[in-house]
Amino acid sequence: MRRIEPDSLDLAAFIRPGDRVLCGQVSAEPQTLAAALPAAFGAVGPFETFLGTVVSNSFDTAPAEMPFAGYGAMGRASRIARRGRLDVWPLHYSALETGFASGTIRADVVLIQLAEGPRGRCATLANDYVLAAARRARCVIAEVNARAPWCAGAEIPSALRIDAIVETDREPVSAPAVATGEAERAIAGHVAALVPDGATIQIGIGAIPDAILDGLAGHRELGIHSGVFGDRMAALAARGVFTNARKTVDPGLGIANVVVGSSPAFGFLHCSEAIRLRPAAHTHAFSVLARQERMIAVNAAIEVDLSGQVNAEAADGAPVGGTGGLCDFSRGARASMGGRSIVALRATGRTGAVSRIVPRVGAVTLARTDADTIVTEYGVAELAHRSAAERARALIAIAAPQHREMLERSLVEGRAP
Repeated sequence: MRRIEPDSLDLAAFIRPGDRVLCGQVSAEPQTLAAALPAAFGAVGPFETFLGTVVSNSFDTAPAEMPFAGYGAMGRASRIARRGRLDVWPLHYSALETGFASGTIRADVVLIQLAEGPRGRCATLANDYVLAAARRARCVIAEVNARAPWCAGAEIPSALRIDAIVETDREPVSAPAVATGEAERAIAGHVAALVPDGATIQIGIGAIPDAILDGLAGHRELGIHSGVFGDRMAALAARGVFTNARKTVDPGLGIANVVVGSSPAFGFLHCSEAIRLRPAAHTHAFSVLARQERMIAVNAAIEVDLSGQVNAEAADGAPVGGTGGLCDFSRGARASMGGRSIVALRATGRTGAVSRIVPRVGAVTLARTDADTIVTEYGVAELAHRSAAERARALIAIAAPQHREMLERSLVEGRAP
């Protein structure tokens, strides 16, 4: 194992032309290694960088000809997509781990961030597909960050070969703060009314998820079984809202796959045994979610059509999101005793001119047969076990008033599914 000083880091010594390089995502991104990728591209020649959800600005200044791939255009990865440099793979999040672990999806070089913990054991901030890929990669380079929190459950296996280490001391990537407005708070109020005490929650990141978590502050004995763990979850756990006491699977433990937060989440997680990072084979597994009683999945979307089809991937034909865990969690939560799947979105774009309840979606991420509960600031549409006509009426009722006539007309003209 080589130890490299950050000032002398040269990734070109490890990457070959034609390689696929995987870089840790969200708060698990190894910033020093990520920042060195553009220079390596110039020195080595063409190679592909596979990204997950990006919340840093590490790739904003990458050369225009540098190609990227990813499972979606989440976060700042959408900027790369707008430049036409992101090859989006339409995969369920759960399929990534399986693909990389089996070698079906190739990974040549893996860049990960590690934190040192008890008894010298290192752990990542994400027990995700990147760690699965590292087990089979030709080369693994680790950034050991003195300020990264040590997360239980994400300890690297002793058999994992690490070829080089760069030691750093910097704040891990923090998710940018997002403002919540009146619409998000109204959505949160509707969602909070659907969540019983003792429920187990899956939720993502962004303005609507943040508002919803704020709206759950008065609930009792909630549990966490989610893809992500962030600041608001940490705050609610510290206040005793998330106790995990009534979970039927992993009782007493909060479960997540990756960390997407900042100092509050990092401080709460460091060396804590209350939150465990588990692989997608556990966090996103239908068999696990279906056994978790009162499993409530809450996910955002770009648009929903009058049949209940959900688009979480594209706007105006451009990738701005991804499949992610939407289908995994929606199906698992619907199979849970007392559970439900909630898709929450604003009824319009920011200006109000464009309806996000539409006659027909541009891309189908979640099929109408999987649709359950849709929430906007105007109310709740219960779609499960309802006819096509009943669904359309329920969705029009939660559309923005200025767009309801257009939606009614689309039904008459046959433009809806």
